[in-house]
Amino acid sequence: MTGVEIRKTAVYVETIHHDGGPASATALRQGWIAAVIRNPFAGRYEPDIAPYMDELKPLAVRMASELVAALGGDAARIETYGKGAIVGVNGEIEHGALWHNPGGNGMREVLGGAKAIVPSTKSVGALGARLMVPLCYLKASSVRSHYGAIEVGVYDAPRPDEILYTLAMGTAGRIHARLGGLAVSAIEGRDGVR
Repeated sequence: MTGVEIRKTAVYVETIHHDGGPASATALRQGWIAAVIRNPFAGRYEPDIAPYMDELKPLAVRMASELVAALGGDAARIETYGKGAIVGVNGEIEHGALWHNPGGNGMREVLGGAKAIVPSTKSVGALGARLMVPLCYLKASSVRSHYGAIEVGVYDAPRPDEILYTLAMGTAGRIHARLGGLAVSAIEGRDGVR
């Protein structure tokens, strides 16, 4: 990763036993990992930034592996995923969009069998900015019980010339999901949608 300068990483994991109803027999574990890197395009307009996605690929794979480990180490237990970016104020939203392919493909490589689109969000923000990262079922994005989100933020990031890239995962859908829709047991899993 010669072109990627990491200042810091952060990992957050939570275990949800219930959400106001009865405790679940199996708790939901979800979390995120973030890498705060120097933005090589901050402060200027660069017409061709796409090659930087190749520089980000090893970072994404490493982050996905570390997050799986933080969530218990079993990639087969991961059911939801999402990604996001917060670009420091000397950058532009397109610098966050650089994370789409490396972030999504890095998780797919580590998780295996993931077919659904990896939901994503991005913003430009100052120190301490927060981001709600959407989550969906990793084999079929139409599984309503697994729609969710997790809040990501690092207190001292991103600095103006930095980008915070994040990946998020969970071991199940919402803890008290009961609104119907396509069930995990009914998916065909051929197209990433149903």
